[in-house]
Amino acid sequence: MGLLVGLLLALLVLDEPWSWVAVSFGFAWEIGETALLVWWSKRRRSVVGAEALVSRRAVVTAACMPHGQVRVAGELWRAHCEAGAGEGDEVIVREVDGLTLVVEPSP
Repeated sequence: MGLLVGLLLALLVLDEPWSWVAVSFGFAWEIGETALLVWWSKRRRSVVGAEALVSRRAVVTAACMPHGQVRVAGELWRAHCEAGAGEGDEVIVREVDGLTLVVEPSP
């Protein structure tokens, strides 16, 4: 956008030496803006995969005595809970074992 404004000013408004200054400033603005946006997009690594579920809260949908089913992040997962948890209880995911979540009751 800065380069476009600089070009329009150079072509329609400004005289010869200042037109080059406007275009140069617009170009520098575009480079700076692009660098800032690239830096901003890379400031944090994305968290993906089943490992991202560890330490998240889940709701039991089928009683875990010790095997059952939980809903976490909008998805249904098989679950294993040694302590046991009834339907509707909140649990915390402690680890991922294949396609089964190892959970424990929420304190």
